[in-house]
Parts: sequence; C-alpha cells; structure tokens
Amino acid sequence: MILNGLNDAQKKAVLHTEGPLLIVAGAGAGKTKTMVHRIAHIVSLGVSPSKILAVTFTNKAAKEMRERAVKLLEETSISFDSREVPFISTFHSLGVFLLRRFGAHGGKTKRFTIMDDGDTTALIKEVLQSMGLDPKQNDPRGLKGIISRCANAMQTPEELMSESNPTYRLAGRVWQKYISEKQKQNSLDFDDLLLQTLDMLENNTEVKSWANNSWQYIHIDEYQDTNEVQYRIAKALTGESKNLCVVGDSDQSIYSWRGANIKNILEFEKDFPEAEVVLLEENYRSTKTVITAANGIIKQNVHRQEKNLYTNKHEGEPISLYGAYDEADEARFIVERCVERLDAGVEASDIAVLFRANFQSRVLEEAFLAHNIPYQVLGVRFFERKEVKDVLSYIRASLNPESLGDIKRIINVPARGIGKVTIAKIFSGGKDTLPAKTLIAVNKFYDLLLNIKDYAESHCASEVIKFVITETKIDASLKAEPDGEERLENLQELVTLGLRYDHHEGLVGIEKLIEEATLMSDQDELVESRKLKVESRGGVKLMTVHASKGLEFNTVFVTGLEHGLFPHERGERLTGADAEEERRLMYVAVTRAREKLYLTYASMRTIYGMRDVRLPSEFLSDIPDELITRESRDGEAGFTVYL
Repeated sequence: MILNGLNDAQKKAVLHTEGPLLIVAGAGAGKTKTMVHRIAHIVSLGVSPSKILAVTFTNKAAKEMRERAVKLLEETSISFDSREVPFISTFHSLGVFLLRRFGAHGGKTKRFTIMDDGDTTALIKEVLQSMGLDPKQNDPRGLKGIISRCANAMQTPEELMSESNPTYRLAGRVWQKYISEKQKQNSLDFDDLLLQTLDMLENNTEVKSWANNSWQYIHIDEYQDTNEVQYRIAKALTGESKNLCVVGDSDQSIYSWRGANIKNILEFEKDFPEAEVVLLEENYRSTKTVITAANGIIKQNVHRQEKNLYTNKHEGEPISLYGAYDEADEARFIVERCVERLDAGVEASDIAVLFRANFQSRVLEEAFLAHNIPYQVLGVRFFERKEVKDVLSYIRASLNPESLGDIKRIINVPARGIGKVTIAKIFSGGKDTLPAKTLIAVNKFYDLLLNIKDYAESHCASEVIKFVITETKIDASLKAEPDGEERLENLQELVTLGLRYDHHEGLVGIEKLIEEATLMSDQDELVESRKLKVESRGGVKLMTVHASKGLEFNTVFVTGLEHGLFPHERGERLTGADAEEERRLMYVAVTRAREKLYLTYASMRTIYGMRDVRLPSEFLSDIPDELITRESRDGEAGFTVYL
C-alpha cells in the first residue's frame, strides 16, 4: 500500500531507511510525495512517529507535509499511537521548540519574546539613541540588514568592527549593544532562533543527546537552500546512526543572495562518504517539449549533480518565441496570447508572466489594463514601490509645498535628521522655534524643493525625474542598501515612463505623468476587485522568476530574454558562480510550465530613458531549434533575430 503509485526511483528512496540518503529531486519529480511515503514506511517498520523529524522552509510546506503524512498513515492502517505524530516544522519553529524546552540565552530562560522585523528595527533605533547617535542619520533598517547577513554567515560583532568600511564598523558596535539589550529583555530575533539553537546543539551535550535520542530519522527538505547555520543544525541533529535524509536539487539553487550555499548539497557525499544517492528524474508536471528545453538549458552548468529529467506525458505544443521590436510590443504580444489562452478555456489564474527584474512589471501592467485583462502582481505593484512613490512625492511637494502628506513622506528621505516633532512644528507655524541645527536642515529641504520646481519649469519630464533622483541623493542612499540596485532599476523605469511626456512644454508633462501614476494606482484597485468577478478565475499572475519557485501554471511567459537582463549582469559581465545561478534561474522559470511556454525578448529596450539595442539571451541558443516556433503579431512584424 505504501509503495503504491511510486516509480522505481521513489521506491528506492522510500525503502532506504538506514544511514545517510541524498534524494536529488528534479523539478516536478514528486519529492514531497516521496518524503511522505518514506515517513509512513519508517513507521510501518515499528518506529514511533515521534522519532521522525522533517524540516522544511515554509510554514505552508510544513503544514502540507504534516497533513499528507498523517493522512497516509491513517489510510494504510498502520498501527501507531495517534497521539504521536512526526515532528514536521520549519527551521525557525524547530528552534523555538528547543529553546523553549532547554532555555534561550545560554539556557538562562525558557520564557522569551520573539521579535518580529518591526521590533528588531525599533530596538536598533533605541540602541543608536543610547549611543548618542541619531537614527535619522544612521538608518536602523540598513544596519539591521547588515547585522542579519553577518550573523547568518557566522561572523561576530568584533569581526564587523574591524572592517575598513565605516558603516560596517558602526554596525558591529550597534550589534554588540543590541545583543546585550536583547538579553536584558529576554528577547530573540529571527536570526537568534537559529543561531542559539545551533549553539545548544553543538556545545550542550544534554541538548544534543536529547535531540539525537528523540529524533532518530532526520529529513531536510530543499537542502540546496540551506545556509551555513541551517547546514550545521542538520549535521548536529544527526546522531551516530547518521539517519539523515536530505532532499533537494542543485539545479534549483537560486538564493545565494539570501545566504544559501549550493555546496551543502553538492558536497553531501563528501560529508557522508557512505551516503546512498537516489535521482528522481521523472517529471510529472510538464510536457516533453518543456522538459527537453529545460535539460538543454541546465546541462551547460558545470557545478551540479548530473541528471536528466524525462516525462511520460505527451509531446505538447512547441515553444513560442517572439522577438519584439521593443518592450511595449513585447507586452502587447503577451496580452494578445493571454487572450487566446483564455478563449481556449485556460483559467486566468493558471497563466503566469515571469520577469527577471521588478521594473519590467510596469509596461506589462499597463498593457493588461489597456486590454481589460484581470491580473495580479505578486509582490508590490510598480507605482506602490517605495522608491517610486518617494520620487513622485518630491515632485508633487515641489509643485505644492502645502501637501502635508508628501512633505511627511520625503522630508527625511534620505535621512537628514528631521523627525515627526519637527514636522508638526513646521505645519503649526512653529518653524522659528526649531533648534538652529534642525532649522538649517529644514531650510535646505525647502531649498531643494524650490530647485526641483525651477528645474521642472524648464526641462522635460524624464529629465526632471533624473534630476530628482540625483539631486535628492536617493540614488546614493539606495546604492548602500542590500536591494539598492534593484530599486534603482525601478527608478530608471520611471525615467523611461517620463519619456512619454517629454513633448509637453513647461510643467504640463510632469503633471500629466503624476496624474497617470495616481490613476494607475486607482485602476489597480479596480483590477483587484474586478478580477474576483471574472467567473472566479482570478487574474493572470505577474511575478519575478524568484517568486515563482515552487509554483506551476498551465501557461508561462518568460520575458525580457536579453543579454544583460536575463542573464542579469547588474553592470558587470557574469562569470563563474553568478553565471551558473542565472542559468539555474532560467531552468526554474521554464519548468513552471505544464503545457505551454512562451519566450520573449525585445530588440530595443529603453533603460533609464536611453534607447538601447538588445541582443537575445544566450539561454535561447541552448534550446533545440526544432522545439521552437517563431511568432509574429498580426499587423506588426516585430523584429526577429535568428539564433
């Protein structure tokens, strides 16, 4: 019964219960099913369910695995105590469990508060103030990001304090005091839940002995996404029996920027020379055409576990390739093909448009609205992104200094030491009562608004946006942030939008742009409500490739397949590990499609207001030509470059 419905490779993974096991599970190869059946099989051998631990990355995945495991145990009529179930959780939930049981802060307390991101930022702000530093001049969120990344890389405050970069040295000093304050308050942040758990497992023999005796069969899901801390937790949980089963796919490792280390899965056999390795290569999701294309793309990578996906599904439709003239032509093509798929009976919610960079969503959103097609942006819609709203607020405030909402939003962006009390005094007529230093900062801010207005009166819309980005120093402040490059790309796209209004004289162009941005936000809300009324189909999903991992759709569009955009170079030619990760990202994008895959690129794309000639992505040449049908739009030829 337990082995019913499993292929030979899955059965092999399920039946191997003793010793280390690496399950290399290709996209759509049924890894969760395999893990669930393996857990049930271990219980059928007489092992108590409570002796089994499975760790994954999201609460949703943990909940699904837990429910499926319990259901399978009940369906197979395996005799077990229903009060005992496998311990299936995320890494963080496991940490909370152990720290509540054995005590946080070196075993000193079992009662502690878990701090969310807001709590963490607030405490760092308090630490800055206690050090005599102004949080308005030293961004608490930025310092929090530096501290978190270094903590997960197993660095110490002292190491950070020895860095040459003054911001990192400051972060080290803040981190040191931040740790002390957390201890005083019996509080832990998200990073602590892992770090202190690791410290207990590695340095407290009582805790390690209890964990090893309690959980004799360890399962780690999405092993390719583990960072250094999670990797060491997994090793520490493994007892002398070495009954560690890890599941993952090096070809889907796309989170190095979060600290994930692909070496953890690639070197599993080095850590455990006696490990059994099982390849799950049968894909149950996609057509043969999609799988053949995916194999052609990923086999170019060197650092991977060799495998070859296959499927017993039908051949499927050919892959459609469209070489657009520009990004607007690309967006219109995508919308037109979406209409065709909807007319063919495909649910709107079963169609996804994937892009490499967030800024690409703007022109796509515009096209979907123009054609009245329901859509949903997974993430933040273009005009709702903070950096976009900040720049537009600067322009609005320069044209209308009485706009309290805009002034509140940007008077301290970037940080210039102006807080809520100061703003209240300004708008209540108490500007003259401000301290001299604060008054200077306020006057400089209003001078900046005057400069923006003067510039706007004599320059076109796109030039005004560029002026605001540089004159306010928003660009410089973003460059210092972890996601700054991506957010700068969104501002560059705003400049590109401004080109549309450059033919207007005086302030007319920039005023019309601001009007469109405001109305676009209103229309977005209409789309959100309207999409619920379209036969309950939901809307076409627009998202980054990163956001699509773990999802699947009948129809997938992979857009912007141009050299420099996808693969994304961020100003430098990619080499080595970064280049391979971009290719893995393309592999993930392609394998989201069940039935139909569209690939698009533009021969011209406007970036930061500049028209740029584009070359097709190298990934396109990795797909066998016989799988591809080159398309054109009715009435417009597009611009196809033959590869």
